[in-house]
Amino acid sequence: MVLVLTAISLIAGGTLAYINKVTQGPIAEINAKNLQDGIKKVILGSQPGDLKVEEPVEANGYTLYKTDKGTAVKAVTNGFGGPLEILVGFNEDGNILGYTILATVETPGLGVKADTWFQEGGKGNIIGRNPGEKELAVSKDGGDIDAITASTITSRAFLNAVNAAYQAFKGNTGDAASGASAQAGRVENATGTGSDSIH
Repeated sequence: MVLVLTAISLIAGGTLAYINKVTQGPIAEINAKNLQDGIKKVILGSQPGDLKVEEPVEANGYTLYKTDKGTAVKAVTNGFGGPLEILVGFNEDGNILGYTILATVETPGLGVKADTWFQEGGKGNIIGRNPGEKELAVSKDGGDIDAITASTITSRAFLNAVNAAYQAFKGNTGDAASGASAQAGRVENATGTGSDSIH
């Protein structure tokens, strides 16, 4: 009996390890492609064009992707259902160009509405705003942004992540202007080959 259970455990463990190894590369490629698409979306929106992206810079737990047309900042916060990972684009003045949600486990039909709720034309539009001029907050907290209906916790978490991303951007802006930021590097595309730009 013990030998049978041991054999089953070894076979199951080996199978899981093999599947993990086989899927690791494709998953990394998909994540890299999603990140590249996200950077393009938050900086260019729906406008066609290419971006030259410098080597990512880590700043206090945030990742900054400086481009020739703005800076994208990746931030993670805790929402109602768990981690909420966003990417926010800022122009050189700190105005929000766009955002995208990279990963979320928020309540389907409620918290996941953050993907569109705060976009241009959405009820809680933050596009074009500058968190440095006025911190973004929901109306329940004294701000002027409408929270997602029945999802105030997610709305707060999202706006806190955007505000924190702005602070990371602001802290990195001075370094980038002085030349102290990381040198321009190559961005790996989904095929694993280097590229200076995102098409």
